[in-house]
Amino acid sequence: MSVTLVLGGARSGKSAFAQAAAEIVAKARGATPVMIVTAQAFDTEMEERIARHQVDRGDAWTTLEAPMDLVAALRGLPPGAVAVVDCLTLWLTNLMLAECDLSSAATRLVDAIVEFDGELWLVSNEVGWGVVPDNALARRFRDEAGRLHQALARAADAVHLVAAGLSLRMK
Repeated sequence: MSVTLVLGGARSGKSAFAQAAAEIVAKARGATPVMIVTAQAFDTEMEERIARHQVDRGDAWTTLEAPMDLVAALRGLPPGAVAVVDCLTLWLTNLMLAECDLSSAATRLVDAIVEFDGELWLVSNEVGWGVVPDNALARRFRDEAGRLHQALARAADAVHLVAAGLSLRMK
């Protein structure tokens, strides 16, 4: 069983990469892949974006919504599950807005992926390569995302960076 962290910028192809990999594994095992989504639709644009993702995935996927309690969603999957989490930066945003203890949440997530008995792809936005944000909240988000990615990369079996639809295996 394995855990793969997939990082990349917005519209880099990271979700498509993770989905394609999960579909291959699920098909080989005769399993139904699971998409664990963290997005919440607070406006029409996000509702449309979520609907497009659902159509792109098709009916072959089971979808679980876990905007906050990602650990429970992971632990609720059966042994041997094939799953994609999309995406961790939205999950982090949800936790920040709810003023959760991010360090504890990250530790619980790392523990859950280490214990995960299946094939798991974790999708997240790499946000640390741009200009230094001009406000404290954005700087905190960038820093928290960087810390989360480092912890997940240490725990993951593989790490891929995706840019322009191309994957570079980093670990």
